[in-house]
Amino acid sequence: MTPLEHFKFCPRCGTAQTFDSAPPFRCTGCGFVLYINTTVAATAIIARPDGTVLFIERAKEPAKGKLAFPGGFIDAGETAEAALRRETREEVGIEISDLHLICSHPNEYLYQGVTYPVLDFIFSAAAEANADAKPLDGVARIVWQQPDAIALDELAFPSLRAGLRRYLESAP
Repeated sequence: MTPLEHFKFCPRCGTAQTFDSAPPFRCTGCGFVLYINTTVAATAIIARPDGTVLFIERAKEPAKGKLAFPGGFIDAGETAEAALRRETREEVGIEISDLHLICSHPNEYLYQGVTYPVLDFIFSAAAEANADAKPLDGVARIVWQQPDAIALDELAFPSLRAGLRRYLESAP
């Protein structure tokens, strides 16, 4: 279900509603306008000087057991770069540098029965040669691998596959 399908009543006045038109959604009782905006997230293809890239195995749904890159949702008032640095510290405990935007890509994120529209910002980033990544929050294990050695279908989300394809296309 999309977030909107969970609304049966206007959040302002409580009037029973059927939201079945294109957004924005307007309450028939009080005129309240409800927007369902895309959630934003940032992730990074983090490379060591030897060219290996940091993959994480997801420890939680959605896509538990699939590979991904460190990253997560951007908090209100936070830049994509700041969110990415924070999420990388939280998930694998390393600092990253030299961030460059590769692309953005739409995605869907199923959480507790609700499918949220997401826009993922995919960056490239650098890690130190001796970066000691550890599986922390939401991470089952760490994999340092040459990026072309990972099959795209092993990645958790379509946006990650699109980002890895763009990364590989731009590699020297």
